[in-house]
Amino acid sequence: MKVDFLIAGAGFAGCTLAERIATQFDKKVLLVDTRNHIGGNTYDYYNEDGLLIQKYGPHIFHSNLKDVWDYLCRFTEWNGYVHRVIAVVRGKEVSLPINLDTMERLYERKFTSEELEKYFEQHRVKLDRIKNSRDVVVSQVGEELYDLFFKNYTKKQWGIYPDELDPEVTKRLPVRFNRDTRYFTDRYQGIPKHGFTRMFERMIDNKNIHLLLKTDYREIIDSVDYNKLIYTGPIDYYFDYMFGELPYRS
Repeated sequence: MKVDFLIAGAGFAGCTLAERIATQFDKKVLLVDTRNHIGGNTYDYYNEDGLLIQKYGPHIFHSNLKDVWDYLCRFTEWNGYVHRVIAVVRGKEVSLPINLDTMERLYERKFTSEELEKYFEQHRVKLDRIKNSRDVVVSQVGEELYDLFFKNYTKKQWGIYPDELDPEVTKRLPVRFNRDTRYFTDRYQGIPKHGFTRMFERMIDNKNIHLLLKTDYREIIDSVDYNKLIYTGPIDYYFDYMFGELPYRS
């Protein structure tokens, strides 16, 4: 087979690159993926009850970039979903990220934005050096909120406690001094109306794109006549795990 581009990985990056190359430059693309489906970790499907299931856990698209939104709107409508998170703390349902409503419900008192800023300033732990994710949190909101909201949640998500985790993980800790209960504040957000998979199917429905599933690019690379290879998979696999396997967790 002769193509201009061999793209390994049919997830968000791979499908987008394939569509742009095939459409904008009128080039031939061979798109391959080791899985039996496209869409990467955003892959979804309808179950026997007609419910749209995201196989690898929930994914919500969000962006502030109008050109990105407009581009995806060529291939899908959106369901208008806005993500909000509720945590149960001390038997009370409170919203995350921490905001005015969270603090008022938790402490059963009123806060203004200025009072909340002052509260955090009084309770935060002043550190000379930030060494881990725990330090990031306590230096912003203090020990009590760290214990209530972040310590065990981080352990559940990452498999280790925050004091063992790189500070970059929680560097941009979202704390709000308003009543915005949305998890994401981006202008554009939602889930494709008919699913991510359908969006990607429409994206790569192009005469210049040939799709191969259940295929490792290494197995076919010697039999494909291509000009350029674009690899979008795990970077440790690409380099034959020369530094060991990366602990992917997000």
